[in-house]
Amino acid sequence: MDQQTLVSVLMIMATFGLYIGISVYNRAKATSDFYVASRGVPPFWNGMAIGGDWMSAASFIGMAGTVMILGYDGLAYIMGWTGGYLFLTFLLAPQLRKYGRYTVPEFIGDRFGSNTARLIAAIATIIISFTYIIGQLSGSGVVIGRILNIPAIYGTMIGVVVIAIYATLGGMKGITWTQVAQYIILIIAYIIPIVFMSLQITSNPLPWLTYGNIVTQLGELDRELGISEYFAPFAESEKSQFIALMFTLMVGTAALPHVIVRFYTVTTMKAARWSGAWALVFIALLYLSAPAYAAFSRFILMTRVAGQPIDELPAWTTTWVNTGLLQVADQNGDGILQWEEIVISNDIVVMATPEIANLGVFVIGLVAAGAMAAALSTAGGLLITISSSFAHDIYYRLVNPNASDKKRLAAGRWAIVLSTIVAGVVALDPPGVITQIVAWAFAIAGGTFFPVLLLGVWWKRANAKGAIAGMLVGLSVTLTYILLARSGITLFGIQDTGAGLIGVPINFIVTILVSKMTAAPSQKLQDDVVDLRYPEQMTYKDGEVWMDESSGR
Repeated sequence: MDQQTLVSVLMIMATFGLYIGISVYNRAKATSDFYVASRGVPPFWNGMAIGGDWMSAASFIGMAGTVMILGYDGLAYIMGWTGGYLFLTFLLAPQLRKYGRYTVPEFIGDRFGSNTARLIAAIATIIISFTYIIGQLSGSGVVIGRILNIPAIYGTMIGVVVIAIYATLGGMKGITWTQVAQYIILIIAYIIPIVFMSLQITSNPLPWLTYGNIVTQLGELDRELGISEYFAPFAESEKSQFIALMFTLMVGTAALPHVIVRFYTVTTMKAARWSGAWALVFIALLYLSAPAYAAFSRFILMTRVAGQPIDELPAWTTTWVNTGLLQVADQNGDGILQWEEIVISNDIVVMATPEIANLGVFVIGLVAAGAMAAALSTAGGLLITISSSFAHDIYYRLVNPNASDKKRLAAGRWAIVLSTIVAGVVALDPPGVITQIVAWAFAIAGGTFFPVLLLGVWWKRANAKGAIAGMLVGLSVTLTYILLARSGITLFGIQDTGAGLIGVPINFIVTILVSKMTAAPSQKLQDDVVDLRYPEQMTYKDGEVWMDESSGR
């Protein structure tokens, strides 16, 4: 084992020990601990945990690579993901927190007074979370595969084992505090390399202020090579696809069950709003850094790797070629590696950058630990969501309402183990790159849940039949469009990653029309919906707003 591998392994093992230690210390002993951390997490720390939950392998590993390869067109990911948090923070999170349930399917089932709606929502939640976790396990395979210099498929197997053990221990209570630790590790790991790269390339340690000049130079290099300019809008995709992708990511963000459940872990509606505000701050630190990562990495590749003799390439290229995620070939036989002869996966840009920039073994190990933190933090939240959908919404609420806490916790933990294994098998041969797989999860979440959640909170006339029809049609249309687009059949140039723009409007139309054509919900359900819009010290009943007893009417 060489020095670099040893340092990386030791750093990752140290962080694994930290996460498992936190999970054991905060081990869930009751169902409220397991699902919502007993609703006692302070907003600041919950915001950081949301940031950790959100900074998935797609954000940490895949996003900068996507921006590097697509240029301007890759910014749809950053704008879509960030904009979705505004939807969630202002339109849904506080109201869902006031309703006081454990999960999104539980809210839908109780809001519409329908076990059928609850079951459909639970199944859709499992589909969404399962799709999302495939991307996380694939990301862990990229990291472990590079560290141990083995194919990514074997790295994925190792990641499956680690994640299953870690997530089963602590439930939401343990995962909340491990996500806080994971966010701190991943954000430090993400920012340090671009600070060093900025110093190396521009002699300025503030990459957010310097990468604009590098982008200008990239444009000049692109013109010399006769390729699409890095910052030219819509050079790599249609304008319709850019808009569709951005919309899909926005509505998907606001409807992702594993993100929404994080707002259930705080004490009040106000705390839920502040959690969202803090989350945006913590998320912005990474998202403002991703374009700098992309620009610096592309600049170094174009100036220090492209144009070099094929037999004098840096040593790091050999190790990444071994993972199967980098291809270099002297296709024209001139002995020189041309830019067009480099095929680099979106998923290795961040991981390879410290080696590309020759930043040393410590920084390489730190980035590896940060990437694993990103994959683990999101995977943990997703596994809890799958577990709660099965054990709480299906097993407890529908199959065995008299189940004891012990049985419910056992069912939840078994659901985590089995879903990790199945997702791991699929992740051995992922159907796309990490950002693409994650975009499918967002499309399915938006197409299934966003209209029903939004109308469920803000339109009291929405009823169970409308919600059921909307979810079924939205889910079916979105999945069908993803499959058709993958086979080359598209509308208006919208690709599979923008399927939410097709599914969401249809869901809205179906939910509204069916609700209008069928009987209105009971007066109690309608009053409950209106009640969600008022602060917690106020209650809506009998057509009037009442203050709590200590404040008077």
